[in-house]
Amino acid sequence: MEFRQLGGSGLKVPVLSFGTGTFGGRGEIFRDWGNTGVEQARRMIDICLDTGVNLFDTADAYSQGLSEEILGQAIKGRRNDVLVATKAFFNIEGQPNTGGTSRLHLIRACEASLRRLQTDYIDLYQVHAFDALHTCGRNTPSPR
Repeated sequence: MEFRQLGGSGLKVPVLSFGTGTFGGRGEIFRDWGNTGVEQARRMIDICLDTGVNLFDTADAYSQGLSEEILGQAIKGRRNDVLVATKAFFNIEGQPNTGGTSRLHLIRACEASLRRLQTDYIDLYQVHAFDALHTCGRNTPSPR
């Protein structure tokens, strides 16, 4: 497997990653994508690791957090062998401060992802979508 440097992060990542959007199958959108459970996820991860793919991508919004839970269970005991990438942005709780890229939301979302993933670190934490209200940590007006 070919690996590349990920910007200035210090991480070397494979040119291919494995997305976990099919893990869980909870909710309107993800029910149609798939409902991979823990045992099947473990098997998929085994196949990936056997071929050199060690980067697994998930998000708090995938199956309302269930994707992260399944990934966390599936990598249990081999956390040092994998890179975990997850994302936050979408309002999965439906409350006023549980979406977007505010500092409050991202910290809370990261803490929740850590619990679901059953780990104490995330290798790559990303913003899932552009937030015109919180660009670069400050409120910016919409372009006219």
